[in-house]
Amino acid sequence: MTEESIAKMLRQVRSGRLTVEQAMDRLRNLPYEDLGYAKIDHHRSLRQGLPEVIFARGKTPEQVEGIARGMLGKRYNILITRGDEALYERVRKLDVRAEFHARSGAIVIRTDRKIRGKGLVLVVSAGTSDIPVAEEALVTAETMGNRVESLYDVGVAGIHRLLGESRHLRQARVIVVVAGMEGALASVVAGVVAVPVVAVPTSVGYGASFGGLAALLGMLNSCAPNIAVMNIDNGFGAGYLASLINRL
Repeated sequence: MTEESIAKMLRQVRSGRLTVEQAMDRLRNLPYEDLGYAKIDHHRSLRQGLPEVIFARGKTPEQVEGIARGMLGKRYNILITRGDEALYERVRKLDVRAEFHARSGAIVIRTDRKIRGKGLVLVVSAGTSDIPVAEEALVTAETMGNRVESLYDVGVAGIHRLLGESRHLRQARVIVVVAGMEGALASVVAGVVAVPVVAVPTSVGYGASFGGLAALLGMLNSCAPNIAVMNIDNGFGAGYLASLINRL
């Protein structure tokens, strides 16, 4: 859609020949920007409510930089996941507002700080070793316009640490629980709250944890009915889903 066609559509809205809802439907299907190696979906936020996110792993620094440059100036926050400090320094040259979250590897350029979520997204980790995945969930949810808080190292090996935070748990509208080993924390949290719990198994654990498979199966087999389970180490997916739930 060209600038001329967009201007024509705006005139139709002003004249009453086209409703705002009809105009939004047309905008949702606008073409992407083709960079050759990537196709930037600028209108994902119109269709899904949240913008496209750059997954850095597997891409060259030049490709990530090019995609980020194409996304700048579009009035939404830019989130790059699974990056590193060298990539951050490169992105920071594009925009000095870039922030680096070293534990998760997330890079954020904030252009929109408006809170759109209706309540608190609480990110809970079983152990300190699970924090990198938990932080990816937290940064994602925050970048998507939510009020977020964290509660770390409250796993079932010392359950009193979690029970002492019961008031904190009850204040959340959505809870993300990140746990490795056997993944039991998700069931415990879900059993004491009346809100959705997004469970994230991590690859943290000893040999029989099978790189997070034990935690994944434990969460999938939870008897708590208010749990949705993400893939292993997928903190981004958890933060994204929690954001969508928090906007409902």
